[in-house]
Parts: sequence; C-alpha cells; structure tokens
Amino acid sequence: MSSLTHFDDAGQAHMVDVGAKAETRRSATATGFITMQPDTLRLVLDGRAGKGDVIGVARLAAIQGSKHTAQLIPLCHPLALTHVAADFSVDETNARVTLQVTAETLGRTGVEMEALTAVMAGLLTVYDMLKAVDRGMRIDGVRLLEKQGGKSGHWRAEQ
Repeated sequence: MSSLTHFDDAGQAHMVDVGAKAETRRSATATGFITMQPDTLRLVLDGRAGKGDVIGVARLAAIQGSKHTAQLIPLCHPLALTHVAADFSVDETNARVTLQVTAETLGRTGVEMEALTAVMAGLLTVYDMLKAVDRGMRIDGVRLLEKQGGKSGHWRAEQ
C-alpha cells in the first residue's frame, strides 16, 4: 500500500501538489443503490411520486454533485469535468434503484471523488423525494468500480 499523500512530513493535512503531473484523460465509475418498500418503488415507476420525476431529478442532482465535489470534500482539487453520465436501473424484485456514474476529465488528478459524490447526491435526492412515504429507505453499496488514467493506470474493483 502506498503512503498517504494528503499529509505533509509533519503529519498536517494539505492539498496535494499536482502541478508537475502530466495532463491525461481520466475517468472513474462508481455505483450505489437505494432500497425501498415495493409500494414506494411502484410510485416511482408509475410516475405518481408527489414531487415529480424522481429519476430525472436525481440524474440532474448526480451531475450537479459531481461538479461541486471540491466544495464538499476539503482536499479535492476543483476539476473541469468533460463528461458525466448518470445511469439508473430498477430492480423490482428487490425494490431497489441502482445508480452508476462515470465522470471524465482531461487533467492532472483523478475523478474518483467526483463519481462517488455524484452517486451519493443522486441517491440522496431519491431519498429526499420519497421520504414522505418511506423514511426507512436505505442507501448501500456505494463504491468505486473502475478508474482509468494517470500514473497509476487502470484499476477495476473485484466483483
């Protein structure tokens, strides 16, 4: 395991200097899911949720969340994202909505945090839009699936 880069020699937290790194195409894909009561999911699927298009609004929240990562996570660099895709899938059997986000940039540091933040923002939006009917919803499984680019190259999570 490599050393932690967000600490200086005195053990103080600092933003990593990425100025000497080469700009490369970088991408990261993250996922997570929210589990709810079957009747709650039915409201989403039938378009009867009181606050509107749950999936559409959550998709926008995910994209917006990715763009605000540096404002939420103290040591993240602000990045110029070149693309963010937020894809939802529904598992009716388990009353679950899964979100997968891929974030991309051309830059000096990775976009893993942007992809993860986007997943959380999207799933939290689903919760917010449905909490009036189902406060017991549960967000789980948020994790990085894959990252590409930079000095460390390609990484993929074990399935």
